[in-house]
Amino acid sequence: MNTESNNPLQPGTMSKSLIQALIDNYRQNHLNVINTALGTQDAHSIWFDLPKLKNFIATIEAEAAKVNPDVSTEDLGIRFYYAAYPKEDNWSIMDSHPVPTEYAGKHTLVMIPTLKKADETGEFHDYDFNQSPDIDGKPLALNARSAKGIGGEEDDDTGLGENNGQLTPPKNSFGELY
Repeated sequence: MNTESNNPLQPGTMSKSLIQALIDNYRQNHLNVINTALGTQDAHSIWFDLPKLKNFIATIEAEAAKVNPDVSTEDLGIRFYYAAYPKEDNWSIMDSHPVPTEYAGKHTLVMIPTLKKADETGEFHDYDFNQSPDIDGKPLALNARSAKGIGGEEDDDTGLGENNGQLTPPKNSFGELY
């Protein structure tokens, strides 16, 4: 029986042996190279609490509905970008997004909502919110409505994204089984 995550009859399932193999492959190859090249101990996992994820998903749905009330959940998604925090000597760029300085130089994930739309040839693609223009050349969400950002403040640089999860290390790996 196929229990991998691409099985449409059992979405969200993977064999434990495949999970372990993929994680081991990352740690033995990518993480090892990162740690050696940068002379650091980079994070090997990131944890987000369920309320934060649910809130982010609800915000995606609400923002998409403001731009197009007929948007369906099947047209929405989340793209995970690999990212890295700045070094400690450049930490001031994090002032608007408080994250512990112990995360300096470590990698993270940035989640960006996507909206499925057809291109000029009719082919469907998952476009990132905030950056991808609609047919009028406006962003798909948030700034498309006005020059006001989240919370109603003037801000033409506000985008919809999430990344503030708990990195291990520096946090303790207690509870991790892989």
